[in-house]
Amino acid sequence: MTSLADIAGVGADPRRGGYSRHGFDRVELELRSWFTEEAGRRGLSVECDRNGNLWAWWGAPGDGAVVTGSHLDSVPGGGAFDGPLGVVAALEAVDVLRARGFVPGKPFAVVVFAEEEGGRFGVACLGSRLLTGAISADAALRLSDSDGVTLAEAVRSAGLDPSRVGPDAEALRRIGVFVELHVEQGRGLVDLGAPVGVASSILAHGRWRFSISGEGNHAGATLMVDRRDPMVAAAQVVLAARRAATAVEGARATVGRLIPNPGGTNVIPSSVDLWLDARADDDARTRAVVAEITAVASEVAAEEGCVVTVSEESYGDTVVFDVGLRDSVSGVLGGVPALPTGAGHDAGILAGHVPTAMLFVRNPTGVSHAPEEFAEADDCAAGVVALASVLEELAR
Repeated sequence: MTSLADIAGVGADPRRGGYSRHGFDRVELELRSWFTEEAGRRGLSVECDRNGNLWAWWGAPGDGAVVTGSHLDSVPGGGAFDGPLGVVAALEAVDVLRARGFVPGKPFAVVVFAEEEGGRFGVACLGSRLLTGAISADAALRLSDSDGVTLAEAVRSAGLDPSRVGPDAEALRRIGVFVELHVEQGRGLVDLGAPVGVASSILAHGRWRFSISGEGNHAGATLMVDRRDPMVAAAQVVLAARRAATAVEGARATVGRLIPNPGGTNVIPSSVDLWLDARADDDARTRAVVAEITAVASEVAAEEGCVVTVSEESYGDTVVFDVGLRDSVSGVLGGVPALPTGAGHDAGILAGHVPTAMLFVRNPTGVSHAPEEFAEADDCAAGVVALASVLEELAR
């Protein structure tokens, strides 16, 4: 827990609580410097790829490497463990392996993926999506944050060349197998009484932007019957999301971000943007939920004299992790439980290209993406030892 304590003051959010650490902002760049220093202290050589992902190599870089790691960014007001625990555990696993006298028989690296949460530019797992070609470079570079700063401008400020952003066949070829440790985002391990588990699958999930345009006007001078208020339509879309997801077993739909323009207390907004996060067991169910919400949005917008446009910002189909690797990992750990997860991860993006596995560490609160997210020190230590044992087996 010492390494987590070292970065406990970086990105603390006094307004929201928890942490706000976003891709290529000042805070995340400070964390990247911390990682580079920690890796160097262990004799690992660090390089940054064309998409801003950091690679710390134990020995010489090479193809078919055993790779572990996670991310350092967070959602706005996120917890201390989502992402950083996987990075810290990877570094600590190197220490454990060295203490055992182990020397990798294959190339070995610890990776930090850029902008995993999408908290700044809206697209989750941006670093791994760019690496694998899951998003085009042009589309990614046009993304902008709430201040209008584009990804192209952000990476340039971080010392990267925007013209080189995009699919990276060389980096992908270097990954022979990827294992990501993560705090569990739910209560599966709590209910099973297990400190560590493995992931079996990730729900199909995506993000959609609903832009509703109406007519801005004076809150006091405009009669109710004369209004074309996009906020009224937006409110009904939020409620429709709850109804649509509740009607499909296992589905989840969330509107966690809504921005009115211009945003004045005594102003009828001229437009409202809201973002829908929708997830379900498979592609068909996920898209059925979104289709239902979209139909309601069109209907309520028309009733209010408004216009709505819907755009898909990111999407990932159901991920089933490599069964052979999952069973091998579970066997190394004495048969720990396998759990599905509703949370997306860089491991899920890589799973379509290389054998990928995930380890979960028990979260006693079951809360994630919030300040109450937690993991006990003993469980974190068990996760480090488990990760080290898995890496040792894979890197013989």
